[in-house]
Amino acid sequence: MTLQKRSYTAGHFELQIDGHTSTAYIKSVEGGHAKSTPVTEPIGPMAGRIKHSGPMEIDPISLELGLAGSQDILKWVQDSWNRKFTRRNGQITHADFDLKPTYEHQFTNALITETTFPTLDGASKEPGYLKIKLQPESVATSKTDGSAKIGGPMGSKQKLWLTSAFRFNIDGIDEMAYCNKLDSFTIKQSIKPINVGKTRWPQFEPTKLEYPTISGTMSLQYADKLMAWHKAVVLEGKVDPSHQKHGSIEFLSPDRKTTIFTIEMFYMGISSLSMVPSTANSDQIKRVKFELYMENMQMDSGSGLGLG
Repeated sequence: MTLQKRSYTAGHFELQIDGHTSTAYIKSVEGGHAKSTPVTEPIGPMAGRIKHSGPMEIDPISLELGLAGSQDILKWVQDSWNRKFTRRNGQITHADFDLKPTYEHQFTNALITETTFPTLDGASKEPGYLKIKLQPESVATSKTDGSAKIGGPMGSKQKLWLTSAFRFNIDGIDEMAYCNKLDSFTIKQSIKPINVGKTRWPQFEPTKLEYPTISGTMSLQYADKLMAWHKAVVLEGKVDPSHQKHGSIEFLSPDRKTTIFTIEMFYMGISSLSMVPSTANSDQIKRVKFELYMENMQMDSGSGLGLG
């Protein structure tokens, strides 16, 4: 018997937000499906049990995307950080090898719950991708035999952002320009499910924003002011607001001449400063590792994205 059908390839898909196809390069997509937790209940005087479908929940949708063409999604993230919460509808269309749609995954009233930035490393040559997590209120899936092809990949444009192209700034510590690495960090938006009426789909209301700790490394040779700040705050206990600082992370174009966008950090303090482990007979640069906290973060508009 000869099989007449080919398995679908997993590498072709397209994202639409509010009816508009996203021009961002989507590296991966995962989740967003409904599931229920089985409930076990006793029945009668015997030890028998019955099971039935219980409360329903939807896995969050995880997207990994590049910055090329991502203005709409980045503006959504920016508004979320500014507490201008908007719920968006969308659709993920999966396609076969010929880019013809085979499966549609629709979601409604989605909120952004997490935004993760990759590790920034001055020695890296890898392109940078953002990870966005969405929580929809309802989903629907179906197979389709669409004739119109989805858009092709945008991998060539992803060179717009490399993880090595960044600049870390802290007011009063100019030497932070020598910071060689910042670890990955995530901004989280907590949400609260609210069950209304007879529907099994809960509504979600945003609650608090959780800002991360920023950790990274820099050469010990340029860490004098950073060490003085750590001494004053941690060792001497000077925790009044005058010892908090403003900082920023600039995401640069590969030639480092254009700022694509900036993350501003307010009321920032230092919580830890330590030596990176040293190894005998090693020629590596001696570095210090720092950890910083902040009260607020905002995404500024860079000339490379025009978020406004």
